[in-house]
Amino acid sequence: MDHSHHHHPTMAPPTTSGHDHGGGHGGNQGGHEGHGGMVMTFYFGYNNVELLFTGLLINTPGEMVGACIGVFLLAVLYEGLKMGRETLLRRSQVNVRYNSMPLPGADGTVLMETHKTVGQRMLSPAHFLQTVLHIVQVVVSYFLMLVFMTYNAYLCIAVAAGAGMGYFLFSWRKAVVVDITEHCH
Repeated sequence: MDHSHHHHPTMAPPTTSGHDHGGGHGGNQGGHEGHGGMVMTFYFGYNNVELLFTGLLINTPGEMVGACIGVFLLAVLYEGLKMGRETLLRRSQVNVRYNSMPLPGADGTVLMETHKTVGQRMLSPAHFLQTVLHIVQVVVSYFLMLVFMTYNAYLCIAVAAGAGMGYFLFSWRKAVVVDITEHCH
């Protein structure tokens, strides 16, 4: 049945040029016809690379370098935001309680194990700030995911390198809790 006479105003018109990523395939979309012109393999290129928004098009090596720097910084920001939220959460904890429980020792002695219980108030400025920062973190993480889904190797490397640099810069301050009673490593 022929549906070519139907008009669908909510659907974007099909493109005839596709994304030419320098592979020399011309107008046949480089073998990606089944994906609406979307590249489904990693590639190195800087011609006609759409980044997050329709008007944000990369066409020169300089634009690609600038985009990679921006993506790198966004990934560093994401890692910093994660660690910053964790620090704020530790500072805003209230209702600290310590519970001690006796445990039998190996030689018949009694050991005391202490647990720290913390809480936070729902209607507090600290929780409101955490909520806003969580929203920002989720949006930034989805932007980074969408950048990676361009399959442009330069941009993917920028995301990975930025995440690594952010972890290196911010995670060293993260407190690591070591349970001395834990024997399975």
